[in-house]
Amino acid sequence: MLLELLRKRRSIRKYQDKPVAAETVEQLIEVMLRSPSSRSLNPWEFVVVRDQALLQQLSRAKQHGASFLKGAPLAIVVAADPSRCDVWIEDCAIATLLVHLAATDLGLGSCWVQVRERQHEGGGSAEEFVTDLLGLPPHLNVLAMVAIGYPAEEKAGHPAESLLWDRVKRLP
Repeated sequence: MLLELLRKRRSIRKYQDKPVAAETVEQLIEVMLRSPSSRSLNPWEFVVVRDQALLQQLSRAKQHGASFLKGAPLAIVVAADPSRCDVWIEDCAIATLLVHLAATDLGLGSCWVQVRERQHEGGGSAEEFVTDLLGLPPHLNVLAMVAIGYPAEEKAGHPAESLLWDRVKRLP
């Protein structure tokens, strides 16, 4: 059940030194390719990164919040061609969320690394850094990266009492 999956999903930043099986990676890719897209325009493109040296470099994409990529056995970079769709950000965010849920369902941990509108520690943008590092074509915009691996930390789900129930307005 989706609600049970959401109840246990957490951002995981520590991973076991264990590769993610090729079959599992293919399942994650299929999930992203099946994600809903406005008007079925599918503006997204995904880059699957397993090379440890490249993951180490990606961990330096921005000043804060990417360093754990160097310990992940897998990352997926989520990018899009904005000329294909005016809501490319939303379409990419949907695909990114679905890969998080799929990772949890497959016994993996994951964590979102925001790239769009973040700065690279050496100056310039994190997006330019990732684009240059991966040799992406200039027409693609990078939204985020997702670190994925077998968790080396356990986190309990957020309790129902911590949810922001006061932000829900119920109308008759």
